[in-house]
Amino acid sequence: MKYRKLGRTGLKVSEISLGSWLTYGNSIEKETAIRTIDKAYELGINSFDTANVYATGEAEKVVGEALRKYPRESYVLATKVFWPMGDGPNDKGLSRKHVFEQLHASLKRLQLDYVDIYYCHRYDPETPIDETLRTIDDLVRQGKVLYVGVSEWTAQQIQEALGTADRYLLDRIVVNQPQYNMLNRYIEKEIIPVCEHNGISQIVFSPLAQGVLTGKYKRNGDIPEGSRASDPKANKYINDLLTDENLLKVEKLGKVADKLGIKLSQLAIAWVLRQPNVASALIGSTKPEQVEENVKAIDVELTEDVLEEIEQILS
Repeated sequence: MKYRKLGRTGLKVSEISLGSWLTYGNSIEKETAIRTIDKAYELGINSFDTANVYATGEAEKVVGEALRKYPRESYVLATKVFWPMGDGPNDKGLSRKHVFEQLHASLKRLQLDYVDIYYCHRYDPETPIDETLRTIDDLVRQGKVLYVGVSEWTAQQIQEALGTADRYLLDRIVVNQPQYNMLNRYIEKEIIPVCEHNGISQIVFSPLAQGVLTGKYKRNGDIPEGSRASDPKANKYINDLLTDENLLKVEKLGKVADKLGIKLSQLAIAWVLRQPNVASALIGSTKPEQVEENVKAIDVELTEDVLEEIEQILS
């Protein structure tokens, strides 16, 4: 495994992280989930990601149980707060009340004293940003959170948070978690430049576009049995990606991977990791074999000629 520094911090995370969105506590059995986490740890992955909202807390329980057998200092664990966790008016968002209560609920489910990274899972226009940042800063000072992150915030929102943190001498954001892959490059224009300038790394999710960039989905419209698209619990987002335009790009990218003697999934992850501002690619593997395959991407070297060929396909 290879490791990269997280933003301006001294923390190092593995180039591949393992996530639990739409998987653990939801669409795959706990035993398989734990075996997958064990395989990731065995291969040197030290960065694990979950969120309170994933399977309404069940994912945190599975991740916490799986990691409990390992020394706490040997892994980096992230969780998140924002989305509704109940029906009450204060059961969502980034208010002091919700952030404070949800961090403690997450720690209880994870059976831990602290999390390494705590993400604001989305921007909350209903809560003053200084209220949110002051609350997380308090949690940092209490030793319950080590690093502050955001997920799917715009460049302007990140800039606002940095200015607020500096004004009140609060802990700064050091990591952003956006979606980023060959079919979704929105962060390249504004978010990466702002983050690079301010010492913020990206830990990106969906580097395989929810499995589309594995090549398993074809233009004939057939949905492979057992795939994410065939699972009504997990296919809410993937169907929008299965367009003829995207699948044609995937076919062409598959030929590039074949010429290199690698899997398309490995090409896609290596392409994400070519970006210096990306500290880690967050995979959502549902079985140990997928982790083994994806980890091989860290050894793939993409020449300028290959990158240019990919750019022409994606343009």
